Amino acid sequence: MSGQAHTQALSSMRPGVDEEPAYAARATVDRAVGLLAGQARCRLTDAHRHLLKMATAQERDVTDVARRVIRFLESADGPTETLPQLVASALAEGDSAGPELSPWLVTVQRVLDAIPGMAGYFTVERDTSGRLTDLVWAAASPSAVTPDGKRGSRLIGHPVSRHYPEVLTAERWQVYQRVLDTGEPADLGPVRSGEGEFIIRARPLGAGLLFTWERRDDPERRLDRLDGMEELGRLGWGEWDLVSGEIYWSPQLYRIYERDPSLGPIGQDEAEEIAIADDQPLRAAATEAFRRAERVDLVTRVRISGRVKHLRTVADAVRDAEGRPLRIYGIVQDVTEQQAGAERLAEVERNLAAEHDQAARLQRIILPIPDRPLDLPGLKAAVRYLPAGDDAFVGGDWYHAAALRDGSVLLAVGDVAGHGIQAATTMAQLRHALRALTTLTSDPSTLLKHLNRLTCELEREKPELSATAVIARFDPQRGELLWAQAGHPPPLMSRGGRTAPLVRPAGPMLGVVDDATYADAVTTFRPGDVLLLYTDGLVEHRRRSLDVGMDAVMATVDAAVRAAPEQPLAELLGRLRRSNPDDDTCILAARPSDIMACCSRRVPDVVAAAS
Repeated sequence: MSGQAHTQALSSMRPGVDEEPAYAARATVDRAVGLLAGQARCRLTDAHRHLLKMATAQERDVTDVARRVIRFLESADGPTETLPQLVASALAEGDSAGPELSPWLVTVQRVLDAIPGMAGYFTVERDTSGRLTDLVWAAASPSAVTPDGKRGSRLIGHPVSRHYPEVLTAERWQVYQRVLDTGEPADLGPVRSGEGEFIIRARPLGAGLLFTWERRDDPERRLDRLDGMEELGRLGWGEWDLVSGEIYWSPQLYRIYERDPSLGPIGQDEAEEIAIADDQPLRAAATEAFRRAERVDLVTRVRISGRVKHLRTVADAVRDAEGRPLRIYGIVQDVTEQQAGAERLAEVERNLAAEHDQAARLQRIILPIPDRPLDLPGLKAAVRYLPAGDDAFVGGDWYHAAALRDGSVLLAVGDVAGHGIQAATTMAQLRHALRALTTLTSDPSTLLKHLNRLTCELEREKPELSATAVIARFDPQRGELLWAQAGHPPPLMSRGGRTAPLVRPAGPMLGVVDDATYADAVTTFRPGDVLLLYTDGLVEHRRRSLDVGMDAVMATVDAAVRAAPEQPLAELLGRLRRSNPDDDTCILAARPSDIMACCSRRVPDVVAAAS
């Protein structure tokens, strides 16, 4: 049972629940991301990306997948506090007008996103003589800003000459040329810019230049931006000059390989010794791609100090006119934690899938749904069960359709509040109790009175237990339907092309009031009529009122009867296919058949398979 009928029935006894705020969907996703990140011990961004991937693969709304993840993880591990969602980086947000970044620049951009202060990576423009003519923003930290107010990723693609044309003729321009030609870093300053003075550090990186600007008058910004960038990103970089044979490793690259810098960069033999043999095909494919002048981007494993590390390497080269490499440059990032987090996320997803399979099997055992209409004395009936969006959890909706020994037919639909094993157990108890009670009486109000006593007894063991039900007995000889209800939505009757709810006789929910009494109501039920018994998931929805939901269902019944007056049940159930993401739905539709053909028959209880 979803909440509207349940809440209305109990509102006088229990505190009300505030309506979910407009941002509830976002909060649900945030909570699921936090739980996933905590379970997998990974970054929130990785957990959020994996949640989106799950939603896409399952063709579900991400909020519904998030709700399913929350229920699964909290049912296993108990409640978890909501974790704050990370602010999306400027690169992830993107600039619709900016260029698409290459894998190399994506990696650089991610590092710049993680560091404080102003930093930027620039590609180089030269004239035919090799002289530096301009620098173009290729990656920028969020704090990087120009005089016209452009900041962060909005700078990408713009040349320096646009905002600082005077720099092209300044003395430091020659310094940048020298850094490019020699590969030696340079520190300049203090340099006056606007109202502040800056120390400018220029470092060669790949085929371009990496700049950091440090305000001279701010002591907290006197850290080495490049070292901080590497350490925060668990990333190091290196270059190999194939002409001179010189190899350079940044300090963080030594830390990644846990190597003493005094020993110098690792050699080829040592690299092969620590590499995991199973990754050899990956390394061979990367080598072939590099020979084809392609940029290399791969993740391989190495064994260092007895531990396996996952290292992502992005590498490219400066080549001559014939495509031969002159200088190889690359970035190496330790992604061990991300990889482990991805594996744990995959394990969580596998567990969710297993829960779904177990729930489906349990549902089929407890509540078998017939795949074809039921032929009952003077009556044809059909059943449909629509699981909620969180279908990894068994619901409490049930039905009963069986012939009685006196030739009449008993129809029932019920709904136990909640999901999970407790709701499923109570559902099974009520359903089988009803079947047993029909050997003593077939009066709907009396049956509900017995079921209420049973539910009150169960409520003492399971606090907050409640349920609703509607029971109808059809007499084919008289063409009459005697029915009663316990806090349940009214049956719908289609007659003469119009559908309307039956007027409900008195009767409280099951398990709420001890010694409750229930009233019966009688209506004719003749050929051409269609009866619809259902649980509240069919008409209740968090995005619409109960009246709107009821009107939509009645319109569907009318349309189905008009479309197939001779076989309305199959047409009707075919149209009622849309599940409610908040609640399970059980639907039992029935119509009288040729009464005269069955009046003289007394049919035993042959519908055990359906109940």
